[in-house]
Amino acid sequence: MNKTSAALLQTDLGSLPLLARGKVRDIYALGADPAADLLFIATDRISAFDHVLATGIPDKGRILTQLSLFWFDLLKPLVPNHLITAATAHYPAQLAPYQEQLEGRSMIVRRAQMFPVECVVRGYISGSGWKDYQATGAVCGIPLPSGLRESDRLPEPIFTPAAKINTGGHDENISFDTMVAHIGAQPAEDLRALTLEIYQRASDHAATKGLILADTKFEFGLIDGKITLADEVLTPDSSRYWPASTYSPGGAQPSFDKQFVRDYLESIHWNKQDPAPELPDDVVTRTREKYLEAFRLITGRDSLSV
Repeated sequence: MNKTSAALLQTDLGSLPLLARGKVRDIYALGADPAADLLFIATDRISAFDHVLATGIPDKGRILTQLSLFWFDLLKPLVPNHLITAATAHYPAQLAPYQEQLEGRSMIVRRAQMFPVECVVRGYISGSGWKDYQATGAVCGIPLPSGLRESDRLPEPIFTPAAKINTGGHDENISFDTMVAHIGAQPAEDLRALTLEIYQRASDHAATKGLILADTKFEFGLIDGKITLADEVLTPDSSRYWPASTYSPGGAQPSFDKQFVRDYLESIHWNKQDPAPELPDDVVTRTREKYLEAFRLITGRDSLSV
């Protein structure tokens, strides 16, 4: 695996217009035209409990980007995506001075008219779905059999959309009927069917690698009138992967994400208010290794592109 680099917490591309700075990604416009292509850069920022932490995880942005590129390629027979190129040699000349910030962690994409929903699919009951089920016997209004245990496999995967709330808080789980009211009946039906189909394909691949894909979320938009897969895809930040070898329903499962970070923050009794604390070196190292392990298993590759 590549030598560890310093964590990139924030990008600076001079006069290039910054459109958004999310919890992980910085998004720039490649021109003043409202339809101009976009530059996505995945930083090494990490968030927990809806706060971006003071410490980054080295190479995390490269891992997320290259996992998304892997899945975009694998899923091309099912759905088009917004990727133009991730090869910095093919980037516009104006980006050449920023090569160090871009290499391995960026992609140029077509701008899509995004649907204002996250398309969540659950094959197992965990996280907010488990809390919902405990309270109501259902998830997002979908009734489930009684007696399910935490992390149980569901009789069949369920589609549980969420409204995108851009206020820094959690996205809000909504019913399918509410999604229909937001975007229309036919787009909602199409997104549900496509989400379930992608989940099945991704789950099948994960199973061949000794992984369970418990749940995940996708974002879609319209490009030239066609539904297009966008943003990140099937990364540990947007998906819950469990090792199949230790799967044991009846409680939470170990996952390939930021669990070490959450556990540490709980152990120091952080009040979940700003300023967010820094992370000790051992938590950073163990978290980076978890992300790398997911990358190795899913892609079958041993090293990141620099």
